[in-house]
Amino acid sequence: MKESLRTVPLPAEPVCVSLLSLGCAKNLVDAEIMLGALLRDGIEITNDAAQADVLIVNTCAFIDAAQEESVDTILESAEVRQANKRDQGLIVAGCLSQRFRDELPKLLPEVDAFMGIDQVAGITDIVKEALVRRAAKVRSRDGVQSPKPNSDKSRAGIQSRNPGVKGRKSEAGRRKSEIVDRLAELDRESGNLGHESGEPAANSPGAPLIEVNRRPTYIPDYATPRFRLTPGHFAYVKIAEGCNHPCSFCTIPRMRGAHRSRVLADVVAEARALLADGVKELNLISQDSTYYGLDLRPNHNRAISAPEKFAAAVKSLGTEEPTISTLLRELNALPGEFWVRLLYTHPAHWTDELISTLAECPKVARYVDIPLQHIHENMLERMRRETSQAYIVDLLKRIRAGVPGIALRTTFIVGFPGETEAHFAALLDFIRETKFERLGVFAYSQEDGTRAGKMEGQIPDKIKRQRRDLAMASQHEVAAQVSASFVGRELRVLTEKKASAKELRNASIRSWEHGLIRGETNDDAQLKGQYLVARSEADAPDIDGRVYVRGDLPLGEFASVKVVGHTDYDLIAAPA
Repeated sequence: MKESLRTVPLPAEPVCVSLLSLGCAKNLVDAEIMLGALLRDGIEITNDAAQADVLIVNTCAFIDAAQEESVDTILESAEVRQANKRDQGLIVAGCLSQRFRDELPKLLPEVDAFMGIDQVAGITDIVKEALVRRAAKVRSRDGVQSPKPNSDKSRAGIQSRNPGVKGRKSEAGRRKSEIVDRLAELDRESGNLGHESGEPAANSPGAPLIEVNRRPTYIPDYATPRFRLTPGHFAYVKIAEGCNHPCSFCTIPRMRGAHRSRVLADVVAEARALLADGVKELNLISQDSTYYGLDLRPNHNRAISAPEKFAAAVKSLGTEEPTISTLLRELNALPGEFWVRLLYTHPAHWTDELISTLAECPKVARYVDIPLQHIHENMLERMRRETSQAYIVDLLKRIRAGVPGIALRTTFIVGFPGETEAHFAALLDFIRETKFERLGVFAYSQEDGTRAGKMEGQIPDKIKRQRRDLAMASQHEVAAQVSASFVGRELRVLTEKKASAKELRNASIRSWEHGLIRGETNDDAQLKGQYLVARSEADAPDIDGRVYVRGDLPLGEFASVKVVGHTDYDLIAAPA
């Protein structure tokens, strides 16, 4: 928190905050840190946004659809405030503020404070300042502050929005389109997403507070307060923040900053505490988990993203210097029955040591999240993925040979600038031949301010959608074959909850980070009655398949089940 942010005393009556979290698991951890800091400082939390004294919208700006959802949520929240509680403070946090910190306050004057990634642990002062500034706005407009309604305030709650919020046909809907168009113009005009030096102009009461550092440097540690929002049996553990890769389609390094790892002992301490709290699954997350620890070595040089340079850097490390392999081995050595799941690995940073670590650590899930994005040589080069087709094919063979039974998850981008029918056909062939256990597909999103956004050969949206659907159709066939191969086998699963009627209808699933994961199917016809939702080692929370168990088992615990059937993407089982 900057020294320029003046200390504002809390009102005599306890302040109540509600938080809407958008986007990925990494954003969710930021939300958990904000809630933890607020609760530590005596702020109450409610899941009723309309009754809160302050509403925080934790935004995502990964692709244009995520930006639209973020802007729509902000405008909708302002409309609800105007109708119900005009003195409510409105704070915009997360990647949208980080990406457009200078222009966003002009485009969204109804917002009382904008904060970036570095400010999550100092949220309490921002909440207090937002209340003061909102009160000044109300007084200047009405001459009197709105009365504070009575409300039943809970100390634990959050509202989470998933991708897919549709724009309303209203003034707010029109404003959303205008704002999103302007943000795209800003990216085209600047080309660097706000990486100039300097800080925003001094804030004055009544004007929105702007607390956003241009180059984020924050990384949480074990001592950081945190209020977990995941179910009690699993948690996300952020092992690093930021990214050093030059991918031509991606804005994350510019929003999240350079890669910075947590100290190994600090991560292990958090994991130990989570396990003591009953957690059964530790999901390790970062922008590039395979880069973990490399930035902690002496004389760190970030220009090691290519496979050969990365491998050489790893070999030069001393035995005491941490890597993702040493972290996994440390976690595997902790007592208890649990899984460790490695998410967000980069294909350029896999080593033989990492493969052997997965094979030798029984508590590390036999699961690989390795976004490849494409397979054709020309596309990999245009995407600046630092890998070749031959390298990828060889890597996947080594992983499957070194860790028998491992589940491979990946994502691909279709409709990238310059992608020809031949390039796309090569991708379809690769999907059919490789038979990924888990796969998502993006239709390329043209992001202004990126290299790819300025490339010639942009593909029409209609063709991008067609290619996405064709790729998912190819994976649909693979997924059905993979599911069928499990029938008759026994699996170790982690039970989650009782399945609702809606969950038994296998609707399409989308994620800003994982693309289209499955298409519409008729699987609900096979799933009638009472089921439990569980996950196997091959299924990460919220993004992969599910195991529907007929029978009664303790929730949040490991169990053995026998697979008795399958849908296109999920398994049907009974207690073994």
